[in-house]
Amino acid sequence: MQIELIPAIDIIDGKCVRLTQGDYQSKKVYNENPVEVAKQFAEHGIRRLHVVDLDGAKSAHVVNHKVVEAITASTDMVVDFGGGIKSDEDLKKAFDAGASMVTIGSLAVKHPDTFLRWLEQYGSDHIILGADVKDGQISINGWQEEEGDQLVPFVGKYVEKGVQKVLCTDISKDGMLQGPAVELYQHLLQSFPDLYLIASGGVSCIEDIRALDQAGVPAVVFGKAIYEGRIQLDELMNV
Repeated sequence: MQIELIPAIDIIDGKCVRLTQGDYQSKKVYNENPVEVAKQFAEHGIRRLHVVDLDGAKSAHVVNHKVVEAITASTDMVVDFGGGIKSDEDLKKAFDAGASMVTIGSLAVKHPDTFLRWLEQYGSDHIILGADVKDGQISINGWQEEEGDQLVPFVGKYVEKGVQKVLCTDISKDGMLQGPAVELYQHLLQSFPDLYLIASGGVSCIEDIRALDQAGVPAVVFGKAIYEGRIQLDELMNV
C-alpha cells in the first residue's frame, strides 16, 4: 500500500482517550500514559502521529502541549498536533513542544486572515487545514458548533492560497467503527487531484485502510480500531 498510516492519540487530562462522534460524554480512557502508546507505535515502524488536544478543542486554547513535548522527547516520530490552536502563543507552544505540523480547523473558519498569515509564515509543509464535516457542512470547536460552509468550497478557497495538506474527518463516521467515507474523499480528490488528503473517521480494520488506498487517498488517521483490538500493530508492519 502507498497510503501513509497515521495513528491518533487523543488527549483529555493528559490521558489517551477516544470519543464517539466528538461526544465528550462518550469518553473512554485507553491508557493513562500517551508516551507509552507512542513508543508502541514507533516500535512497530510507525513514523507519523496525530495528537489531538481535546481539552484544548473544548476550551479554545492549547492545554496538553506537555504531552507532545514528552512524546517528541521520547520518540523520533513526526507529530502533527491539533486542538485549541487559536493564537500565536498557542501555535508557538505546539512547535516549541516538538510538533512538526499543526492542524488548524476552527480558526480557519472564524479567522481566515490569521490562518493565512500562519500559512505564509510557516509554509504549507507545517500547516494542515482541518476540515471536519457533518452532513456536508464544516463543524468547528471540538465539533460543538456547525458552520454554513460546504466542504469543497471551504477547501477550495484555501487551496487557492497555497494549502497542500487537508485533514478531513467525517464526524458521522468518527469512532463508529463502521468504515470510512470513501466516496466523500474521492469527491474531494476529484476536485483537488494534487491535494495531500488525510482521511479520518470510521476505520475499523485493515480492509478499510486498503479501500482508502485503492481510492487514491494519500494518508489515513485512525485510532479506535487499534485501541479496541480490531487492528493489531503487527498487521501494520506488513501492509
